[in-house]
Amino acid sequence: MLSRTADNLFWLARYTERAGNVARGLGVASRMAAISARLGNEVAEWRSLLTASGGDTGFYRKYETPNAESVIHWLVFDPDNSSGILSCFEAARRNARAVRTALTVDMWEALNDSWNHLRNLSPDATEGEQLPNFLGWVQERVTLFNGAAHDTMLRNEPWRFVHLGTMLERADNTARLLDVKHELFTLGEEGAVDYVQWQAVLRSVSALRSYQWVYRERLSARRIAELLILRPELPRVLAACHAEVADTLEAIGIGQGGRMGECHRLSGLLKAQLRYGRIDDILAEGLHDFLTGMITRTAEIGAGIDAFYIKH
Repeated sequence: MLSRTADNLFWLARYTERAGNVARGLGVASRMAAISARLGNEVAEWRSLLTASGGDTGFYRKYETPNAESVIHWLVFDPDNSSGILSCFEAARRNARAVRTALTVDMWEALNDSWNHLRNLSPDATEGEQLPNFLGWVQERVTLFNGAAHDTMLRNEPWRFVHLGTMLERADNTARLLDVKHELFTLGEEGAVDYVQWQAVLRSVSALRSYQWVYRERLSARRIAELLILRPELPRVLAACHAEVADTLEAIGIGQGGRMGECHRLSGLLKAQLRYGRIDDILAEGLHDFLTGMITRTAEIGAGIDAFYIKH
């Protein structure tokens, strides 16, 4: 497969997954901001969301204060934000058009129909009570695309690069989400506000019910951190995402005659670290330092994939 095609497929998947992640984050932040407003701390929720999305630097170049109006516009409509929902769908569709013949009809229609709807979207579609409906629609469209890829693509090299992009983007998002809220997971006294925040973190990765199934006990900081970092049962957990990344890279390498590069080594190390890690050791090391390292190494794997498969 041509490196240009691999590049388009990889970023097509990353941008699509990113749009869904931004929608999840916005949904949770809007609910939490309403609660925090009663405590006079609404700005903190919007600031955390901007940090988790990785777009805080660009935001502050255009806006002075993070509030509902400015953050929602930045993360949905603003063309200067390459990680905004509209920008992500536009970039995903542009990459999809470049590799149209490598996609199935269902994948193309899921993306194309989504973009046609979004480009005609009225600005008031995200105002007030309409915001949850819009964000739910975005998540449904991303799920439709992911489902089409999973159910209709041949398990060949194009599928592997799509899957690789999805899993790497998902891992990065989970690590960033946990990192901006890492102070919530410091062991100590817990209060009602912490409990609500823990629920919000789990909802951000659709894991609240999964927590109840796995642990069958009330929420605790240690258990939530363990679930979202080390438990492989949940698709958005760091351990599950990086296992998929490592296995997919290995399959691509085998398919290309056993060629392996630095991205394979880094990914294999991360998979092993998460597979055999223990949450007590991670918390003793410092959750913030651990998650910062995860974000950095995820970026290094992405750069390694680009160097080895795209620009070699």
